[in-house]
Amino acid sequence: MKASFFIKLFFVLPLILFVDYILMALLGCTTCLFGLGEKFYCGTFCLAGKIILVLSAIFFGYLIYPDIKSIFKSKRNGASA
Repeated sequence: MKASFFIKLFFVLPLILFVDYILMALLGCTTCLFGLGEKFYCGTFCLAGKIILVLSAIFFGYLIYPDIKSIFKSKRNGASA
């Protein structure tokens, strides 16, 4: 397997998840500062978290797609004359 796949898996994925965590913490602190109540955290905040997580998963899938494609790509040899 290629080294770039493992680099993306073990370094980029945790970095993306850490950025998601920081974004959600900043969003939570900001909404608390503006005094939004419990109803916001049970509805809109959870929806925003799910959207951020899905967008991160799509981005990570986009990053590793070429590596996975090259792993499963079968090499075909030409016919001999």
